[in-house]
Amino acid sequence: MLNSRTISDLAQAFAASPNGFLIVDQGQPSFAVLPYETYKILKKGKTAQKKIKKILVTGGAGYIGSHTVKLLIDQDYEVVVFDNLSTSRREAVGGVKLVVGDLSDRDVLDKLFQEEKFDAVMHFAASIKVEESVANPGKYYRENVVSGLNLLESMMAHGVKSFVFSSSAAVYGEPEKNPINEVASCQPTNPYGETKLCFENILKWYGKGYGLNSISLRYFNAAGAMPDAELGYGRSLEHTHLIPRVLDAALGKTAEIEVFGNDYATPDGTCIRDYIHVLDLAEAHLLALKKLSEPGAHIYNVGTGRGSSVLEIIDQAMEITGRMIPMKISGRRAGDPARLVADSKKIQKELGWQPAYDLQDMIESSWEWQKLSGPGVV
Repeated sequence: MLNSRTISDLAQAFAASPNGFLIVDQGQPSFAVLPYETYKILKKGKTAQKKIKKILVTGGAGYIGSHTVKLLIDQDYEVVVFDNLSTSRREAVGGVKLVVGDLSDRDVLDKLFQEEKFDAVMHFAASIKVEESVANPGKYYRENVVSGLNLLESMMAHGVKSFVFSSSAAVYGEPEKNPINEVASCQPTNPYGETKLCFENILKWYGKGYGLNSISLRYFNAAGAMPDAELGYGRSLEHTHLIPRVLDAALGKTAEIEVFGNDYATPDGTCIRDYIHVLDLAEAHLLALKKLSEPGAHIYNVGTGRGSSVLEIIDQAMEITGRMIPMKISGRRAGDPARLVADSKKIQKELGWQPAYDLQDMIESSWEWQKLSGPGVV
């Protein structure tokens, strides 16, 4: 028979938990009152995480995004692409569902999340031109940070808490030593890198505050195309990425390749970068999906660990194409570090990622793409 103290406790429990409660009669104390809503939360936490199947890919009609979408479809993921098509073309996504819209429009995002019920988001959409970011920093903060926050807020409102972010080696700025690992000091030398670092920090605090699980992939220099030339560089990259600019000169599309600075502290005076094949980058995104079961904000470099100078790229391109490539030396571009080479041991150890392609593969596949594609084709 219940004593008066127990009856009083139960009455208080009823008053405090109008939605019901459970009485647990195991352990210490001999019984305990648990609000039913608390029980549901605890039970949910013990269940296995829902398998990621349906993915929203922002910027999925762009260069890296479209290659990643292709691999996701090949692995039987369900994909929806969200892109404003300002620097890309709808043909790049093939038969995948494409929603044309801008991340600045919260209403469009909320409608999309309500209708589609995504398990995860891969976020490629961004402005990416270093020189432009120096001249127009406001654009980069609006598009890379403010619009990104719109996306996160829509995710939180609809219970989507798995996120893969396209970050950049530009967060490091001018590193103290190379290769660069993920714990190196981040001192961006341009607004583009600053906005990427800012968003990484946002993801860290969203993880702590809202339970968002995220992975930021710090890309080094993406290059290359599908081996069958099905996909390649987009129109926004043909005049900003080095390898397509070099190959345009080889094809005679441009009169010469402009080399920005030959007075850096490198063996031949030109900038050194770590070039990574776009398909290796896409594979890193697929591996990242599996890591999202672990809570927190994780960061990985994605690069080969081998650096090549601008002049080395031009020399190898002439060897592969069999053509002379005219060039001229210009002054340095604002915000360009002398050397950026990745230490990718962390992603290799934790995700099992390994680059499958080398620089020759990148230039050869780019050459096939450049020969078959017209200006502005994605």
